[in-house]
Amino acid sequence: MSVRNSTLGLIIAAPASGTGKTTVMLGLLRALSEDGLTVQPFKSGPDYIDPAFHRAACGRASFNLDSWAMDGGLLDAIVAEAAGADMVLAEGSMGLYDGVASMGASGNGASADMARRMGWPVVLVLDVSGQAQSAAATALGFRSLDPHVPFAGVILNRVASPRHERLVRKGLETAGIPVLGALPRRGDLTLPERHLGLVQAVEHPHLDRAIADYAAFLRAHADLDAIRSAAGGSAPAVLSGGGRLPLPPAQRIAIARDAAFSFVYPHLLEGWRRAGAEILPFSPLADEAPAAHADLVWLPGGYPELHAGTIAAAENFLSGLRHHAETRPVHGECGGYMVLGEALVDKNGERHRMAGLLGLVTSHAQRRMHLGYRHAELLAPVSGLAAGTRLRGHEFHYSTIVEQTDAPLARVTDADGSEVAETGSHRGQVTGTYFHLIAPVSRGESQ
Repeated sequence: MSVRNSTLGLIIAAPASGTGKTTVMLGLLRALSEDGLTVQPFKSGPDYIDPAFHRAACGRASFNLDSWAMDGGLLDAIVAEAAGADMVLAEGSMGLYDGVASMGASGNGASADMARRMGWPVVLVLDVSGQAQSAAATALGFRSLDPHVPFAGVILNRVASPRHERLVRKGLETAGIPVLGALPRRGDLTLPERHLGLVQAVEHPHLDRAIADYAAFLRAHADLDAIRSAAGGSAPAVLSGGGRLPLPPAQRIAIARDAAFSFVYPHLLEGWRRAGAEILPFSPLADEAPAAHADLVWLPGGYPELHAGTIAAAENFLSGLRHHAETRPVHGECGGYMVLGEALVDKNGERHRMAGLLGLVTSHAQRRMHLGYRHAELLAPVSGLAAGTRLRGHEFHYSTIVEQTDAPLARVTDADGSEVAETGSHRGQVTGTYFHLIAPVSRGESQ
Protein backbone atom coordinates (compact mmCIF):
# COMPACT_ATOMS: atom_id res chain seq x y z
CA MET A 1 0.00 0.00 0.00
CA SER A 2 1.13 3.56 -0.52
CA VAL A 3 0.16 7.03 0.61
CA ARG A 4 -0.15 9.44 -2.31
CA ASN A 5 0.79 13.09 -2.42
CA SER A 6 -0.13 15.84 -4.84
CA THR A 7 2.71 15.42 -7.37
CA LEU A 8 0.70 15.61 -10.58
CA GLY A 9 1.93 14.26 -13.87
CA LEU A 10 1.54 13.78 -17.61
CA ILE A 11 2.54 11.04 -20.03
CA ILE A 12 4.03 12.18 -23.35
CA ALA A 13 2.88 9.48 -25.75
CA ALA A 14 2.21 8.96 -29.44
CA PRO A 15 0.38 6.66 -31.88
CA ALA A 16 3.71 5.10 -32.96
CA SER A 17 7.47 5.42 -32.82
CA GLY A 18 9.10 8.16 -34.86
CA THR A 19 6.49 10.86 -34.26
CA GLY A 20 8.75 13.23 -32.31
CA LYS A 21 7.77 12.52 -28.71
CA THR A 22 11.39 12.50 -27.49
CA THR A 23 11.90 16.00 -28.90
CA VAL A 24 8.71 17.14 -27.14
CA MET A 25 9.72 15.41 -23.90
CA LEU A 26 13.19 16.96 -23.78
CA GLY A 27 11.92 20.39 -24.78
CA LEU A 28 9.24 20.35 -22.09
CA LEU A 29 11.63 19.11 -19.41
CA ARG A 30 14.05 21.95 -20.13
CA ALA A 31 11.41 24.66 -20.62
CA LEU A 32 9.53 23.82 -17.41
CA SER A 33 12.82 23.62 -15.52
CA GLU A 34 13.77 27.04 -16.86
CA ASP A 35 10.45 28.30 -15.47
CA GLY A 36 11.54 27.22 -12.00
CA LEU A 37 9.70 23.90 -11.73
CA THR A 38 11.30 20.75 -10.34
CA VAL A 39 10.25 18.13 -12.88
CA GLN A 40 10.65 14.40 -12.26
CA PRO A 41 11.16 12.43 -15.50
CA PHE A 42 10.31 8.79 -16.10
CA LYS A 43 10.52 6.48 -19.11
CA SER A 44 7.79 3.94 -19.73
CA GLY A 45 9.17 0.64 -20.97
CA PRO A 46 12.62 -0.98 -21.03
CA ASP A 47 14.56 1.65 -23.02
CA TYR A 48 17.95 2.19 -21.33
CA ILE A 49 19.13 5.15 -23.44
CA ASP A 50 16.41 7.81 -23.00
CA PRO A 51 16.76 8.27 -19.20
CA ALA A 52 20.23 9.80 -19.65
CA PHE A 53 18.76 12.36 -22.05
CA HIS A 54 16.03 13.18 -19.53
CA ARG A 55 18.62 13.84 -16.85
CA ALA A 56 20.58 16.09 -19.19
CA ALA A 57 17.40 18.06 -19.91
CA CYS A 58 16.27 18.74 -16.33
CA GLY A 59 19.11 17.79 -14.00
CA ARG A 60 17.10 15.12 -12.20
CA ALA A 61 17.64 11.35 -12.47
CA SER A 62 15.11 9.56 -14.67
CA PHE A 63 13.85 6.03 -14.01
CA ASN A 64 12.17 3.33 -16.10
CA LEU A 65 8.62 2.21 -15.31
CA ASP A 66 7.71 -1.14 -16.84
CA SER A 67 4.44 -2.88 -16.07
CA TRP A 68 5.52 -6.19 -17.66
CA ALA A 69 8.72 -6.52 -15.65
CA MET A 70 7.77 -4.70 -12.43
CA ASP A 71 5.10 -5.55 -9.90
CA GLY A 72 2.98 -2.85 -8.28
CA GLY A 73 5.20 -2.52 -5.24
CA LEU A 74 8.32 -1.87 -7.30
CA LEU A 75 6.47 0.59 -9.55
CA ASP A 76 5.32 2.55 -6.51
CA ALA A 77 8.83 2.48 -5.04
CA ILE A 78 10.25 3.95 -8.24
CA VAL A 79 7.52 6.53 -8.70
CA ALA A 80 8.14 7.65 -5.12
CA GLU A 81 11.28 9.29 -6.54
CA ALA A 82 8.90 12.10 -7.54
CA ALA A 83 8.64 13.16 -3.89
CA GLY A 84 9.58 16.82 -3.69
CA ALA A 85 9.02 17.46 -7.39
CA ASP A 86 6.47 19.96 -8.68
CA MET A 87 5.44 17.79 -11.61
CA VAL A 88 6.03 14.42 -13.29
CA LEU A 89 6.67 13.97 -17.01
CA ALA A 90 6.80 10.36 -18.23
CA GLU A 91 7.83 9.54 -21.79
CA GLY A 92 6.00 6.67 -23.43
CA SER A 93 7.47 4.05 -25.75
CA MET A 94 6.27 3.03 -29.21
CA GLY A 95 2.52 3.65 -29.46
CA LEU A 96 0.45 4.42 -26.36
CA TYR A 97 -1.30 1.03 -26.28
CA ASP A 98 1.59 -1.05 -27.63
CA GLY A 99 2.73 -3.88 -25.36
CA VAL A 100 3.18 -7.63 -25.50
CA ALA A 101 0.34 -10.09 -25.91
CA SER A 102 0.63 -11.63 -22.44
CA MET A 103 0.33 -10.06 -19.00
CA GLY A 104 3.48 -9.65 -16.95
CA ALA A 105 4.06 -8.56 -13.37
CA SER A 106 1.38 -5.84 -13.42
CA GLY A 107 0.49 -5.27 -17.07
CA ASN A 108 1.59 -5.87 -20.65
CA GLY A 109 4.26 -3.15 -20.80
CA ALA A 110 2.18 -0.53 -22.62
CA SER A 111 2.49 3.13 -21.66
CA ALA A 112 -1.28 3.15 -21.17
CA ASP A 113 -0.76 0.91 -18.11
CA MET A 114 1.03 3.74 -16.29
CA ALA A 115 -1.59 6.29 -17.32
CA ARG A 116 -4.29 4.08 -15.79
CA ARG A 117 -2.32 3.22 -12.66
CA MET A 118 -1.13 6.72 -11.82
CA GLY A 119 -3.93 8.75 -13.36
CA TRP A 120 -1.42 10.76 -15.41
CA PRO A 121 -3.26 12.24 -18.42
CA VAL A 122 -1.86 11.50 -21.87
CA VAL A 123 -0.49 14.23 -24.11
CA LEU A 124 -0.57 12.62 -27.55
CA VAL A 125 2.11 13.81 -30.01
CA LEU A 126 0.53 13.60 -33.45
CA ASP A 127 2.57 13.64 -36.65
CA VAL A 128 0.08 15.39 -38.94
CA SER A 129 2.19 15.37 -42.10
CA GLY A 130 0.15 14.19 -45.06
CA GLN A 131 -3.26 14.79 -43.44
CA ALA A 132 -5.44 17.56 -42.09
CA GLN A 133 -8.91 17.14 -40.50
CA SER A 134 -8.40 13.36 -40.59
CA ALA A 135 -5.90 13.70 -37.72
CA ALA A 136 -8.93 14.16 -35.46
CA ALA A 137 -10.03 10.58 -36.16
CA THR A 138 -6.68 9.28 -34.88
CA ALA A 139 -6.84 11.43 -31.76
CA LEU A 140 -10.46 10.50 -31.12
CA GLY A 141 -9.65 6.81 -31.38
CA PHE A 142 -6.82 7.06 -28.88
CA ARG A 143 -8.98 9.05 -26.46
CA SER A 144 -11.93 6.66 -26.75
CA LEU A 145 -10.30 3.22 -26.93
CA ASP A 146 -10.00 2.89 -23.14
CA PRO A 147 -12.08 5.24 -20.97
CA HIS A 148 -9.83 4.45 -17.98
CA VAL A 149 -6.84 6.12 -19.67
CA PRO A 150 -7.02 9.87 -18.89
CA PHE A 151 -6.50 12.10 -21.91
CA ALA A 152 -5.23 15.69 -21.78
CA GLY A 153 -5.02 16.64 -25.45
CA VAL A 154 -2.63 16.65 -28.39
CA ILE A 155 0.51 18.37 -29.57
CA LEU A 156 0.63 18.55 -33.34
CA ASN A 157 4.00 17.87 -34.92
CA ARG A 158 5.42 18.48 -38.40
CA VAL A 159 2.82 21.09 -39.31
CA ALA A 160 3.49 22.25 -42.89
CA SER A 161 2.00 25.77 -42.86
CA PRO A 162 -0.41 28.08 -41.02
CA ARG A 163 -3.19 26.91 -43.36
CA HIS A 164 -2.38 23.28 -42.56
CA GLU A 165 -2.53 24.05 -38.84
CA ARG A 166 -5.95 25.74 -39.19
CA LEU A 167 -7.37 22.71 -40.99
CA VAL A 168 -6.03 20.24 -38.43
CA ARG A 169 -7.25 22.38 -35.53
CA LYS A 170 -10.70 22.57 -37.14
CA GLY A 171 -11.04 18.80 -37.14
CA LEU A 172 -9.86 18.48 -33.54
CA GLU A 173 -12.18 21.27 -32.42
CA THR A 174 -15.09 19.38 -33.95
CA ALA A 175 -14.03 16.27 -32.02
CA GLY A 176 -13.69 18.24 -28.78
CA ILE A 177 -9.99 17.48 -28.34
CA PRO A 178 -7.73 20.22 -26.88
CA VAL A 179 -4.69 21.26 -28.92
CA LEU A 180 -1.82 22.03 -26.55
CA GLY A 181 0.71 22.93 -29.21
CA ALA A 182 1.43 22.97 -32.95
CA LEU A 183 5.05 22.43 -33.96
CA PRO A 184 6.13 23.47 -37.47
CA ARG A 185 8.11 21.01 -39.55
CA ARG A 186 11.87 21.36 -38.87
CA GLY A 187 14.38 18.87 -40.14
CA ASP A 188 17.18 20.08 -37.89
CA LEU A 189 15.48 19.10 -34.61
CA THR A 190 16.56 15.47 -34.63
CA LEU A 191 18.98 13.45 -32.53
CA PRO A 192 21.49 11.08 -34.17
CA GLU A 193 20.55 7.40 -34.03
CA ARG A 194 22.35 4.08 -33.97
CA HIS A 195 21.11 0.50 -34.35
CA LEU A 196 19.79 0.30 -30.74
CA GLY A 197 18.12 3.74 -30.83
CA LEU A 198 19.50 7.17 -30.09
CA VAL A 199 23.23 7.73 -29.87
CA GLN A 200 23.98 7.80 -26.15
CA ALA A 201 23.73 11.13 -24.34
CA VAL A 202 27.38 10.91 -23.28
CA GLU A 203 28.43 10.74 -26.95
CA HIS A 204 26.39 13.71 -28.19
CA PRO A 205 28.87 16.57 -28.82
CA HIS A 206 26.38 19.44 -28.44
CA LEU A 207 23.60 17.92 -26.37
CA ASP A 208 22.92 20.87 -24.07
CA ARG A 209 22.63 23.24 -27.00
CA ALA A 210 20.29 20.84 -28.81
CA ILE A 211 18.03 20.54 -25.76
CA ALA A 212 18.01 24.32 -25.34
CA ASP A 213 16.85 24.58 -28.97
CA TYR A 214 14.05 22.09 -28.26
CA ALA A 215 12.95 24.13 -25.24
CA ALA A 216 12.85 27.36 -27.25
CA PHE A 217 10.90 25.58 -29.98
CA LEU A 218 8.32 24.26 -27.49
CA ARG A 219 8.09 27.62 -25.76
CA ALA A 220 7.33 29.32 -29.09
CA HIS A 221 4.78 26.80 -30.37
CA ALA A 222 3.15 25.13 -27.36
CA ASP A 223 0.96 26.41 -24.54
CA LEU A 224 3.09 25.64 -21.49
CA ASP A 225 0.49 26.98 -19.07
CA ALA A 226 -2.20 24.73 -20.54
CA ILE A 227 0.16 21.76 -20.44
CA ARG A 228 0.95 22.38 -16.77
CA SER A 229 -2.76 22.78 -15.97
CA ALA A 230 -3.56 19.46 -17.70
CA ALA A 231 -1.42 17.44 -15.27
CA GLY A 232 -3.33 15.05 -13.03
CA GLY A 233 -3.13 11.90 -10.93
CA SER A 234 -0.52 11.58 -8.20
CA ALA A 235 2.73 9.90 -7.21
CA PRO A 236 3.26 7.73 -4.13
CA ALA A 237 5.24 9.60 -1.49
CA VAL A 238 5.43 7.23 1.48
CA LEU A 239 5.64 3.45 1.15
CA SER A 240 4.40 1.23 3.98
CA GLY A 241 5.62 -2.26 3.13
CA GLY A 242 4.17 -2.31 -0.37
CA GLY A 243 7.45 -2.44 -2.25
CA ARG A 244 11.10 -1.52 -2.42
CA LEU A 245 13.85 -1.05 -4.92
CA PRO A 246 15.91 -4.18 -5.78
CA LEU A 247 18.56 -5.23 -3.28
CA PRO A 248 22.25 -5.37 -4.28
CA PRO A 249 23.87 -8.66 -5.32
CA ALA A 250 27.02 -7.77 -3.32
CA GLN A 251 28.30 -5.18 -0.85
CA ARG A 252 31.08 -3.64 -2.97
CA ILE A 253 30.24 -3.62 -6.69
CA ALA A 254 32.80 -2.52 -9.30
CA ILE A 255 30.77 -1.47 -12.34
CA ALA A 256 32.12 -0.57 -15.77
CA ARG A 257 30.88 2.89 -16.79
CA ASP A 258 31.95 4.57 -20.03
CA ALA A 259 30.84 4.89 -23.66
CA ALA A 260 31.20 1.12 -24.17
CA PHE A 261 29.42 0.05 -20.96
CA SER A 262 26.45 2.21 -20.01
CA PHE A 263 23.24 0.18 -20.26
CA VAL A 264 22.15 -0.43 -16.69
CA TYR A 265 18.73 0.50 -15.35
CA PRO A 266 18.89 3.51 -12.99
CA HIS A 267 16.49 2.01 -10.43
CA LEU A 268 18.90 -0.90 -9.90
CA LEU A 269 21.83 1.37 -9.07
CA GLU A 270 19.64 3.53 -6.82
CA GLY A 271 18.34 0.45 -4.99
CA TRP A 272 21.84 -0.91 -4.50
CA ARG A 273 23.09 2.41 -3.11
CA ARG A 274 20.15 2.83 -0.75
CA ALA A 275 20.68 -0.65 0.64
CA GLY A 276 24.21 0.36 1.59
CA ALA A 277 26.17 -1.12 -1.31
CA GLU A 278 29.33 0.69 -2.42
CA ILE A 279 29.30 1.36 -6.17
CA LEU A 280 32.82 1.53 -7.61
CA PRO A 281 32.79 2.78 -11.22
CA PHE A 282 35.73 2.19 -13.55
CA SER A 283 36.41 2.67 -17.26
CA PRO A 284 37.67 -0.21 -19.40
CA LEU A 285 38.16 2.23 -22.29
CA ALA A 286 40.58 4.18 -20.10
CA ASP A 287 42.29 0.84 -19.29
CA GLU A 288 41.22 0.99 -15.64
CA ALA A 289 41.08 -2.24 -13.66
CA PRO A 290 38.13 -2.93 -11.35
CA ALA A 291 38.70 -1.98 -7.70
CA ALA A 292 40.87 -4.59 -6.03
CA HIS A 293 38.61 -4.77 -2.96
CA ALA A 294 35.35 -5.23 -4.90
CA ASP A 295 33.17 -8.23 -4.05
CA LEU A 296 31.62 -8.32 -7.54
CA VAL A 297 32.52 -6.94 -10.96
CA TRP A 298 29.52 -6.03 -13.13
CA LEU A 299 29.96 -5.31 -16.85
CA PRO A 300 26.77 -3.70 -18.22
CA GLY A 301 25.71 -3.68 -21.84
CA GLY A 302 26.59 -0.95 -24.28
CA TYR A 303 28.57 -0.74 -27.50
CA PRO A 304 31.79 -2.72 -27.01
CA GLU A 305 31.71 -3.66 -30.70
CA LEU A 306 32.48 -0.01 -31.53
CA HIS A 307 35.53 -0.08 -29.25
CA ALA A 308 36.65 -3.70 -29.64
CA GLY A 309 40.22 -2.81 -30.58
CA THR A 310 40.61 -0.51 -27.58
CA ILE A 311 39.18 -3.13 -25.22
CA ALA A 312 41.40 -5.87 -26.64
CA ALA A 313 44.45 -3.68 -26.00
CA ALA A 314 43.39 -2.66 -22.45
CA GLU A 315 45.78 -5.01 -20.64
CA ASN A 316 45.35 -3.37 -17.23
CA PHE A 317 41.57 -3.82 -17.43
CA LEU A 318 41.72 -7.38 -18.76
CA SER A 319 44.35 -8.60 -16.32
CA GLY A 320 42.49 -7.01 -13.40
CA LEU A 321 39.27 -8.65 -14.53
CA ARG A 322 40.93 -12.06 -14.84
CA HIS A 323 42.58 -11.71 -11.45
CA HIS A 324 39.27 -10.84 -9.81
CA ALA A 325 37.56 -13.84 -11.45
CA GLU A 326 40.00 -16.23 -9.78
CA THR A 327 38.32 -15.73 -6.39
CA ARG A 328 35.22 -13.58 -6.75
CA PRO A 329 32.16 -13.25 -9.03
CA VAL A 330 32.11 -11.42 -12.36
CA HIS A 331 28.88 -10.85 -14.29
CA GLY A 332 28.26 -9.38 -17.73
CA GLU A 333 25.08 -8.32 -19.51
CA CYS A 334 24.78 -8.23 -23.32
CA GLY A 335 27.85 -6.20 -24.38
CA GLY A 336 29.50 -7.01 -21.07
CA TYR A 337 28.76 -10.70 -21.66
CA MET A 338 30.44 -10.47 -25.07
CA VAL A 339 33.59 -8.96 -23.50
CA LEU A 340 33.81 -11.89 -21.05
CA GLY A 341 34.09 -14.29 -23.99
CA GLU A 342 37.03 -15.51 -26.02
CA ALA A 343 36.53 -13.15 -28.93
CA LEU A 344 34.29 -10.51 -30.50
CA VAL A 345 34.01 -10.23 -34.29
CA ASP A 346 33.17 -6.69 -35.41
CA LYS A 347 30.94 -5.71 -38.34
CA ASN A 348 33.95 -5.75 -40.70
CA GLY A 349 34.71 -9.36 -39.80
CA GLU A 350 37.80 -8.55 -37.73
CA ARG A 351 38.25 -10.82 -34.71
CA HIS A 352 39.26 -9.16 -31.41
CA ARG A 353 40.48 -11.16 -28.42
CA MET A 354 38.44 -10.50 -25.27
CA ALA A 355 38.83 -11.56 -21.61
CA GLY A 356 38.61 -15.32 -22.25
CA LEU A 357 36.70 -15.96 -19.03
CA LEU A 358 33.87 -17.70 -20.90
CA GLY A 359 33.97 -19.97 -23.94
CA LEU A 360 31.95 -17.48 -25.99
CA VAL A 361 32.57 -16.01 -29.43
CA THR A 362 30.11 -13.40 -30.73
CA SER A 363 29.86 -11.64 -34.07
CA HIS A 364 28.45 -8.40 -35.46
CA ALA A 365 29.40 -9.46 -38.97
CA GLN A 366 26.33 -11.71 -38.98
CA ARG A 367 23.69 -9.19 -37.90
CA ARG A 368 20.35 -10.41 -36.61
CA MET A 369 18.03 -8.48 -34.33
CA HIS A 370 17.11 -10.05 -30.98
CA LEU A 371 14.46 -8.00 -29.19
CA GLY A 372 11.97 -8.59 -26.42
CA TYR A 373 11.19 -9.20 -22.77
CA ARG A 374 12.83 -12.14 -21.06
CA HIS A 375 11.87 -14.32 -18.13
CA ALA A 376 14.73 -16.35 -16.67
CA GLU A 377 15.19 -18.97 -13.99
CA LEU A 378 18.81 -19.18 -12.88
CA LEU A 379 20.45 -22.61 -13.13
CA ALA A 380 23.55 -21.33 -11.31
CA PRO A 381 24.07 -18.44 -8.88
CA VAL A 382 24.93 -14.91 -10.00
CA SER A 383 26.81 -13.47 -7.02
CA GLY A 384 24.10 -12.92 -4.38
CA LEU A 385 21.29 -14.25 -6.61
CA ALA A 386 20.88 -17.96 -5.85
CA ALA A 387 20.21 -20.71 -8.36
CA GLY A 388 16.44 -20.99 -8.83
CA THR A 389 15.92 -17.22 -8.62
CA ARG A 390 13.52 -15.97 -11.27
CA LEU A 391 14.27 -12.72 -13.06
CA ARG A 392 12.58 -10.42 -15.54
CA GLY A 393 14.59 -8.48 -18.09
CA HIS A 394 14.88 -7.25 -21.65
CA GLU A 395 17.08 -8.22 -24.59
CA PHE A 396 18.01 -6.00 -27.55
CA HIS A 397 21.08 -6.64 -29.70
CA TYR A 398 22.22 -7.45 -33.23
CA SER A 399 25.12 -9.75 -32.43
CA THR A 400 25.01 -13.52 -32.89
CA ILE A 401 26.67 -16.34 -30.98
CA VAL A 402 29.30 -18.14 -33.06
CA GLU A 403 30.50 -20.41 -30.27
CA GLN A 404 29.36 -21.13 -26.70
CA THR A 405 31.06 -24.00 -24.85
CA ASP A 406 30.03 -23.40 -21.23
CA ALA A 407 26.95 -24.58 -19.36
CA PRO A 408 23.78 -22.48 -19.69
CA LEU A 409 23.20 -19.97 -16.92
CA ALA A 410 19.41 -19.91 -17.03
CA ARG A 411 16.30 -21.27 -18.61
CA VAL A 412 15.10 -18.27 -20.61
CA THR A 413 11.71 -17.65 -22.22
CA ASP A 414 10.16 -14.67 -23.97
CA ALA A 415 7.06 -12.79 -22.83
CA ASP A 416 4.79 -15.49 -24.28
CA GLY A 417 6.64 -18.36 -22.59
CA SER A 418 8.51 -19.62 -25.67
CA GLU A 419 12.04 -20.90 -25.07
CA VAL A 420 14.88 -18.54 -26.04
CA ALA A 421 18.16 -19.95 -27.33
CA GLU A 422 20.29 -17.25 -25.67
CA THR A 423 20.51 -18.84 -22.21
CA GLY A 424 23.61 -17.07 -20.98
CA SER A 425 26.47 -19.18 -19.65
CA HIS A 426 28.73 -19.68 -16.62
CA ARG A 427 32.18 -20.96 -15.80
CA GLY A 428 33.39 -20.93 -12.21
CA GLN A 429 32.26 -17.65 -10.69
CA VAL A 430 31.95 -15.92 -14.08
CA THR A 431 28.42 -15.50 -15.44
CA GLY A 432 26.81 -13.67 -18.32
CA THR A 433 23.46 -13.13 -20.02
CA TYR A 434 22.27 -11.44 -23.18
CA PHE A 435 19.30 -9.94 -21.33
CA HIS A 436 19.47 -6.87 -19.09
CA LEU A 437 18.10 -7.44 -15.59
CA ILE A 438 15.11 -5.27 -14.66
CA ALA A 439 13.79 -6.99 -11.54
CA PRO A 440 13.67 -10.28 -9.66
CA VAL A 441 10.26 -11.95 -9.74
CA SER A 442 8.45 -11.36 -6.46
CA ARG A 443 7.14 -14.30 -4.44
CA GLY A 444 3.72 -15.41 -5.52
CA GLU A 445 4.07 -13.85 -8.96
CA SER A 446 3.44 -16.23 -11.83
CA GLN A 447 5.59 -16.39 -14.94
